[in-house]
Amino acid sequence: MLFNTVVAQEWMSSFAIAQKLALTQNKMLFVMWEGSIEYPLTVIVIDENGNKILVEDLFESEGLNTIIWENFVPVLLNETEYDDWYEEIKSKRSYLYKEKFDDDSIKIMDANGNMLSTAYISYDPLNFTAFVKRYSLDTSFLEQEIRNYQRNVDFYSAFYLGSKYVDYAIYTSDELRLEIIKLSQIYLEEAEAFLELQNYENENVLKERLELVKVYQELILNKPRKVIRKLKKLSKEEISDTNKSLVAFLYYTAYKIERDQKNVALWKTEVSLVNLKQAHIFINSLKK
Repeated sequence: MLFNTVVAQEWMSSFAIAQKLALTQNKMLFVMWEGSIEYPLTVIVIDENGNKILVEDLFESEGLNTIIWENFVPVLLNETEYDDWYEEIKSKRSYLYKEKFDDDSIKIMDANGNMLSTAYISYDPLNFTAFVKRYSLDTSFLEQEIRNYQRNVDFYSAFYLGSKYVDYAIYTSDELRLEIIKLSQIYLEEAEAFLELQNYENENVLKERLELVKVYQELILNKPRKVIRKLKKLSKEEISDTNKSLVAFLYYTAYKIERDQKNVALWKTEVSLVNLKQAHIFINSLKK
């Protein structure tokens, strides 16, 4: 129990300060309820030779604590603040998200306090090495959008951050993509709520863009036929000029995955060089 007290002092106790540090260091937050560290957490560590080492208690290992700090910003949530936390998410998050939030497991959150680690992971015992490899992310790709969101939460900051997370999913491991997409959905739903509550001069264009980004999410989850079917519901003449480049990218990438060379050639001329590169990075990642 003495060591647990030491860990509580070493890990951050101010969530607000931890958020700032995570943004500055381009890391995710490694979050636990303070009461959960009062009990041992047995983990498996894979050494450089591939050997499995059983560590009886994560919280008593200085070496593992160092690894946590190298890859994340660890912070303990105060149990007395639970009601405030839950009030914030109770009507906005899924049942599984709330269950994960309530339990004693490790929660990986972004610098805004939204949880990424929603997939089932066995804690019997926890494979610490695999866990760190899965969730240790360099979020510099998202830094500007996260900063904009923290400065002012509105339709645009929520939408651009949600969209950027979808882009980011291209560069993450296949096993993590669904969780990244679910995280992006939090921001896109928030943007959608702003659209419903406020009037925007170009509201139809924004709604169309939101729907297209949702199609983009399906593409990242490797559902090209579903993407094509959804896009075919759109009339090419009705698509706003602002959104035509995204439509072209989605069509091109989906047909490329499907190896439909005729339609690939048809759409390739409408895709920018930047989007072509992004499409090829994504397609190549599917072949691994």
